Amino acid sequence: MDSAPSSDRTAPGSKPPLPVKIVIAGGFGVGKTTTVGAISDIAPLTTEAEMTEVAVGIDIPGQHSTKTTTTVAMDFGSVAIDAGVKLYLFGTPGQARFGFMWDDLSRGALGALVVVDSSRLDDCYPAVDYFEHTGIPFIVGVNAFDGLLAQDLAAVRWALAIDDQVPVVAFDARDKRSVRDTLLVLLNRALHKAIGEQVATT
Repeated sequence: MDSAPSSDRTAPGSKPPLPVKIVIAGGFGVGKTTTVGAISDIAPLTTEAEMTEVAVGIDIPGQHSTKTTTTVAMDFGSVAIDAGVKLYLFGTPGQARFGFMWDDLSRGALGALVVVDSSRLDDCYPAVDYFEHTGIPFIVGVNAFDGLLAQDLAAVRWALAIDDQVPVVAFDARDKRSVRDTLLVLLNRALHKAIGEQVATT
């Protein structure tokens, strides 16, 4: 199922697509901006700024990255999953000093994709902890830099102490189809959680 072309117009008499807010989160340099750019139907809005000497030793993008910029506010993109659902993607800044923005960016989100670099798992703990505490359904997407994972998915789940019900999947942040499949896993996770909560209250 390929993404539908972007369009704000709907056929006469048809319903507009259901807007769904998704957060793309994770540590610095794990591939959040790349993820949004790979799948977005529109030219993604990014707030990238050149890294300066002040950030040396603080903003460490990882051994696989050639990153020379950093997200200082958010990334934004959108993608039509089908005629009935349109995802609005909000990428968070990865550095701890921008953590104050996460509450605003996550408000009203149906779910979150936590992007992980398996060679730098320590950078992922804050994002996992955040969504565990807020209760927003999330999945973990392990970005396969150069097509490889530094650790297998079972090791990532164990290291991050992720609940068995939370999907942990490998994906390529550069590949549109791979990102799409990962977002579909997230939507399925959010739907099952919503149904479970509805059953629990009846």
